[in-house]
Amino acid sequence: MRALVYFSKGDIRFTDTLAEPEISTGDELLVDIVYCGICGTDLHELTDGPIFFPLDNERNEISGNGLPQAMGHEMAGIVTAVGSGVKKFQVGDHVAIEPTGTCRDRYRWPDAPDAKKPVCTSCQRGMYNCCDYLGLIGNGVQSGGFAERIVVNESHCYKCPDNLPWEVAALIQPIAVCWHAINIAQFKPGSSVLILGGGPIGLGTILALNGHGCTEIIVSEPVKLRRDYAEKMGAVVYDPLQCSHEQSIPNLRKMAPGADGFDYCFDCSGTPATLKASIECLTFRGTAVNVAMWATNKAVNFYPMDITKQEKIYTGSMCYTYHDFEEVIEAFGDGSIDAEKARHMITSKVRLEQGYEDALLKLLTHKEETIKILITPNNHHELDS
Repeated sequence: MRALVYFSKGDIRFTDTLAEPEISTGDELLVDIVYCGICGTDLHELTDGPIFFPLDNERNEISGNGLPQAMGHEMAGIVTAVGSGVKKFQVGDHVAIEPTGTCRDRYRWPDAPDAKKPVCTSCQRGMYNCCDYLGLIGNGVQSGGFAERIVVNESHCYKCPDNLPWEVAALIQPIAVCWHAINIAQFKPGSSVLILGGGPIGLGTILALNGHGCTEIIVSEPVKLRRDYAEKMGAVVYDPLQCSHEQSIPNLRKMAPGADGFDYCFDCSGTPATLKASIECLTFRGTAVNVAMWATNKAVNFYPMDITKQEKIYTGSMCYTYHDFEEVIEAFGDGSIDAEKARHMITSKVRLEQGYEDALLKLLTHKEETIKILITPNNHHELDS
């Protein structure tokens, strides 16, 4: 089948000869991909990888799969076949796919070298998003959504309303990342919020906060296009480059009700400057959540008393669970997340054959012009010009 494939370090290209996926266990579905979004994780695989993908001669911890594999994990599609044991879905259903690979998925690959490995403590406790062996479909576990079709077990699929626009359905996964972060923060309605970074996750956090009843949101973002879209989505924006970093922090604190800092800060950028700002822009007993993915070897200076003196909380949020997917879909259904507002995240849609040049490379080289680009493997719908 046609796919945009990670063959090896530095070798990502289109092919029309990737092996077709086949249903192998009774609870699996075959899904035709309508749209698959490009994530920052995909870009890191291109510039710094392999990160989640295995090395050329190695195998994924969960599945035992090696390379090549189709990339892409922000998926929405149509069910075209179901296994004999599938209970919740039927052919024709519209679905979003939750792409994690964890201990709970080892049964799908009984011939993998580690198929009998004990389930890690996180998975035993139901917190599979923190699995010791966490991987992603489309990033090493198995081929993903930059391909015509995918096979996945039904526990990773979520039925979408038929009237939810396809391109918006492809945003459910990144918005679920943001939704989980808000749940981790134990967000309370009526609280003040600062988002640091107006990229896809920052904009997704606006939508997720809307779904939690929050509309009074400040976004700090240096790129004008992203500030413009944050404004269109109802946020008040701030340009951190208008002055020094040292001056930006008091400026942002003054933008909070009471001019003394925010109840919650969500760091969606993942830089030393935004980590510092996420803590210093809090009011007393405020909560800062790191939503960004940092390089594993990237250390920063950290001063515990910046938290201790005002009893602040700094925590992290990892991926999502099924609760987050279900709640995001419910929020679209009841209108607490506006599907039309969500469209603002999408810069363009690109055919699979042009995915490397017109999508992956464009996101890397034209950040000031792009936010979220979707790949359409099957050309189901009219594309943007």
